Amino acid sequence: MNNIFDKMLNNSWVELILRCSLGILFIYSSTHKIINPAGFAKIIYGYYLFPHYFINIIAIVLPFMELVTGICLVLGVFPKPAAAIINGMLTLFIIILTINLIRGIEFDCGCLSFNTSGDFTHAGWVIARNFLLLLSGLYIMFFKKRRLFCLYRNS
Repeated sequence: MNNIFDKMLNNSWVELILRCSLGILFIYSSTHKIINPAGFAKIIYGYYLFPHYFINIIAIVLPFMELVTGICLVLGVFPKPAAAIINGMLTLFIIILTINLIRGIEFDCGCLSFNTSGDFTHAGWVIARNFLLLLSGLYIMFFKKRRLFCLYRNS
């Protein structure tokens, strides 16, 4: 049993699948935010956590960070730093969602699309999903073996 677990932790194919999956997810999640920054700014405003003068900056910068780091993971360009940045974003997302969950505020997280139906995904599910994504990012960050299909793996 321990041998199977060790093989999985040191498997270059598992790292490749996690790296590409996480990268594609972040590329996908950035597209609607880049196309509609005003809609994303409204969602950020709904968190009630940021000063008004930072909301537009966050709405413009964050999607491009998601896009660039996602592309870096998929292409294998600096995968370790890209995973570290994504892990930082995921940690912040978890903290922000937890704060609003504790405060009892229901909102559209704006993660993968903008909610137009008025039905919101429970923040607890989004937090659990983000923890799983964070585990994937940590796996990528601390992977020690040779990475497959990397354009630049010097990280």
